[in-house]
Amino acid sequence: MSVSVSGPDILVVSELTRCIIRLGNQIWHFQGSGRISDLGERPDSDFSSVNCSEIPMEMAPSAPRTRAVAALRMKQIALDNQGRMIRCLRAQLAGERRGLATMKKELEDTQVALEASHKVITGLTEIGLSMSKKIEKMKAKKQKAKENHVVCHQKFQARIHEAEDSMQAQHLIVEALVEEKDSLLQTIQGLQEANNAPAPFDDEWEEDRKNNRKKKRLRIFLWRGRDR
Repeated sequence: MSVSVSGPDILVVSELTRCIIRLGNQIWHFQGSGRISDLGERPDSDFSSVNCSEIPMEMAPSAPRTRAVAALRMKQIALDNQGRMIRCLRAQLAGERRGLATMKKELEDTQVALEASHKVITGLTEIGLSMSKKIEKMKAKKQKAKENHVVCHQKFQARIHEAEDSMQAQHLIVEALVEEKDSLLQTIQGLQEANNAPAPFDDEWEEDRKNNRKKKRLRIFLWRGRDR
């Protein structure tokens, strides 16, 4: 796994590289002169555990190299720690990215569900509006039919009253004519009796009079039945 290094780290690495090259040259120089041949048998040849008090006087010039190696190791440890921290942060970032991807997918699914719900609600709203319009039209038709029925009923009642008034007037006329006929027949009969003349129409007159009375009673009965 590659580790990204910032600008200051690059400077540190380049400085360490120069130190390592310089230390390598010095070690090669001292090995050539045989002044550190006795240190080749020590297991800790990188001078990390060498105490300054153990160094003989002739090895005094190697003290700066020991400090440089220690500083180099500390910087290497710091770089390793930074690398581990970077890897950890990258792992956390990858986990967060996966979580964000999951959340994005859930949000997309939720958005799709919301759009579907919105379409359903829109369809139901349109159906409700259409049904409301149909109900309003049906109410208007019903109200109009009711008004027409009331008007027709009023017209029919007016015609019935007109017919009843006409029949009543005709009935009164018929009664007046019958009474006039009766009075005329009585006048004729009186004149015939005064002249001692026979009454040729006595039987017919009596029969007509009885029939007229029956008709009159029938008309009165029928008229009273209608009034009820």
